[in-house]
Amino acid sequence: MENKYNQIFASRTKALAVKVINNLSDVPYSDKVSVIRKQIFRSTTSVAANYRAMCRARSDKEKYAKICIVVEEADESVFWLEIIEEINMVSKEITEGLMKEALEILKVTSAYKSRLKIKAE
Repeated sequence: MENKYNQIFASRTKALAVKVINNLSDVPYSDKVSVIRKQIFRSTTSVAANYRAMCRARSDKEKYAKICIVVEEADESVFWLEIIEEINMVSKEITEGLMKEALEILKVTSAYKSRLKIKAE
């Protein structure tokens, strides 16, 4: 059961990274866009890559360490989406959809982190 959940959630985290890349790649270049785009690309792809690594962890402590990174990067992704929304880098419809998914990923991974902390101790 947990493996199926992990596969589904790994796909979701990767899908968010792909959506962010696809929705922000065509925004015309400017200094502010370049910096923000690079940061959001890094944080969302890090969420996906580290969640995937967490699924392959060899111990509860390793799993916990990886989920801590996932939560931190998910929170950073939410931060960059807030900035993107505040500077009107893309339409509100785009940011709302991305933000909804990023917040849900952050909430779920934070709860999972709390559960894993008990096992890792």
